[in-house]
Amino acid sequence: MSRVKTPQTDCRVGVARCDITPPVGIYHRMWGAALHDRATGIHRPLTASLVWFEPREACESETPMAQLLVSLDHCILDGAELSNIRRSIEQATGVPAQQIQVTLTHTHGSGWMSRQRSEFPGGELIGPYLDELCGKLASLAVEAGAKVQAATVVYGVGHCELAAQRDFFDKEKGHAVCGFHPEGVADHTVLIGRITTDEGEPLATLVNYACHPTTLAWDNTLISPDWVGAMRETVEQAAGGLCVFLQGASGDLGPREGFVGDVSVAEKNGRQLGYAVLSALEGLPPVGTHYVYQGPVLSGTWIGTWKYVALPADELKEQERWHWQHFTVDLPYRHDLPTLEETTKRRVYWMQQEEAARQAGNELELRNCRAQAEQMTRQMARLRALTPGKSCPLPVTLAKVGDAVWVFVPGELYRVFQTALRGRMAPRPVFVTTLCGDWQPGYIPPASVFGYGIYQEVIAATSPGSLEVLIETVCRAVEEW
Repeated sequence: MSRVKTPQTDCRVGVARCDITPPVGIYHRMWGAALHDRATGIHRPLTASLVWFEPREACESETPMAQLLVSLDHCILDGAELSNIRRSIEQATGVPAQQIQVTLTHTHGSGWMSRQRSEFPGGELIGPYLDELCGKLASLAVEAGAKVQAATVVYGVGHCELAAQRDFFDKEKGHAVCGFHPEGVADHTVLIGRITTDEGEPLATLVNYACHPTTLAWDNTLISPDWVGAMRETVEQAAGGLCVFLQGASGDLGPREGFVGDVSVAEKNGRQLGYAVLSALEGLPPVGTHYVYQGPVLSGTWIGTWKYVALPADELKEQERWHWQHFTVDLPYRHDLPTLEETTKRRVYWMQQEEAARQAGNELELRNCRAQAEQMTRQMARLRALTPGKSCPLPVTLAKVGDAVWVFVPGELYRVFQTALRGRMAPRPVFVTTLCGDWQPGYIPPASVFGYGIYQEVIAATSPGSLEVLIETVCRAVEEW
């Protein structure tokens, strides 16, 4: 091989960001073991980043060709809220809701922003906050649309060992735990997309990495983007433009050092990934070029020389590809999915036990009972949100833009989803963005995980084999292009 092609996308881009930090005092409890309910302060602001994409050349169509990508510093938002956000943006911009991808960074320091939590302390602030959020994002989309200009995305790959396998078996206790597994396999791939104008001005850096933002856990009472905030700051200070984080398939991955209350650990974790992103950025080639072998030069020995050369016109045109596809994959529910009635009874039981522990002043038992009750509360919300029937219709959005493939899916998928797709589609860069459009149906683990009592499998709604079906369906859809 005498040349290395640089994967790129030529398009039009506009970017914008705004602050979406909830008020101090809002309901914040994300962890079952947490003893607090309200947020007591702010570690770092939560933000919304919006990227407006259009094809390089306008097409004659009644429907706008724009595709919007919205990244929010939240852990979980109800599907109805995400639909409200898309409708608000559609009304403000005219871009159809189906062409608006709303994804979450999945920070567990943001609090649980669900109207179903309005009965809890601080919950009365959730509804007004979510209503205001829709308006902010609609205005943000208008702002980004007004800034659209010709741009190029250049893709690169880095490496970061922040993420670690988190399916661990505690031999002493005799059961699985969710925490750092020193011998487990992780995915350390950092996929980046550097967006610059035709004049070379930096607009944004897309960062696609798979790692739960779970540095901060039950001892943290501050609103926080977790490590994502420090990562963005590190990249933006050195590279310019906005840094937009896209959460990958991180169902079984989390930070090596996590589940703490110390925000300095979140800062350290964020810088670790930020430096890896900057390293990958430094290795990117110039826009519109490929790396071509120039032949040998005799200098003591034969030295092979290479040079960046402008791409020919036909290959530059290929970077303007603009193909988007939406489809649904039906994933069967597991046969032992609990019923709403069973879950409600168990929740009542644990709430009674929680009150008894509180009266007895037993903090350890209180944490346990609150955690058990919280699990049942979440399970009830999940069961109510699942589509009735024998299978879950999972919406998938695929894009072939220039030399890259972008994949947007709801839920929390295991890392094998992205490693399998990237392996099948190599050397084409594949951006995998999860938690897009909805958190439901929750975790989608591979069949090999079922039956071991692992947390993600225990609460999974879909049956064993669902992830494998999804992988094959997506790969075949891309191959058909």
